[in-house]
Amino acid sequence: MKKNRIIAQIGLYVILVLLAILFLFPLVWMVVSSFKTEPEIFADLKSFKAFVPYTFSLDNYTGVFERIPFIRYLLTSTLYVSVIVLLGLFVNSLAAYAFARMQFKGRDLLFSVVVALIIIPFESILLPLYLIIDEFDWLNTYQALIIPFIANAFNIFMFRQFFLNLPKELEESARMDGASTLRIFFQIVIPLSKPVFITVALLTFITHWGDFMWPLIATTDDSVRPLQVGMQFFFHQPPVKYGHVMAALTMATIPLLIIFVFFQKYYVQGIASAGMKN
Repeated sequence: MKKNRIIAQIGLYVILVLLAILFLFPLVWMVVSSFKTEPEIFADLKSFKAFVPYTFSLDNYTGVFERIPFIRYLLTSTLYVSVIVLLGLFVNSLAAYAFARMQFKGRDLLFSVVVALIIIPFESILLPLYLIIDEFDWLNTYQALIIPFIANAFNIFMFRQFFLNLPKELEESARMDGASTLRIFFQIVIPLSKPVFITVALLTFITHWGDFMWPLIATTDDSVRPLQVGMQFFFHQPPVKYGHVMAALTMATIPLLIIFVFFQKYYVQGIASAGMKN
């Protein structure tokens, strides 16, 4: 039995390693291609030579900064995504705590509506949202990029599932000592909920860092356009240089990789804990 268990574990690790390599192939090719000259990028796509740079050059990276205001786009994306994350953590966690701990009429029905909102595709509300934003005269503003995405049904669900697993005894003891609901939330619940806060922050950051459709529709001015929309310049203004595209994509991906590497432990804990109780 022990031998079979060891063989099964080895087989599992082999499969996981192969899957990891498979998923990393496009990322590695993108990074390697960002250091290649234009003819070299597509020269050996049918062999492993595609993953080996013949010449190591930073010309593609310097070309990115020469053709587009990359730093401005990067700062815009960082600003508006960070605000969505911070305000979203506050609003969605408070809403989730109310669903998890507070008793009020229609609570379960309201939570069912929130859960139902998760399955509604963004494309189905795109036009109504645009009309609302236009009515408020928010086009080409940070408000258009931020305010519609602060409240998030899935994040409320994640927080609520995690809060249900927290021991009620701690909150009841604090309440007996005269602590208010908000004080309990900020001084007891939040310190115990670090994994789910980091998980939700990561998921929100990744989601909105890659936003394209809504920023493309809601903004036309470079001063408020984020990175993903700004990089479309490479395809709309000839000549199309794929080396520049690969370099820009590499620089746009680095922040996500850094954040995930540092917080992956809490991310796994948050995902696991959020699914333990219904």
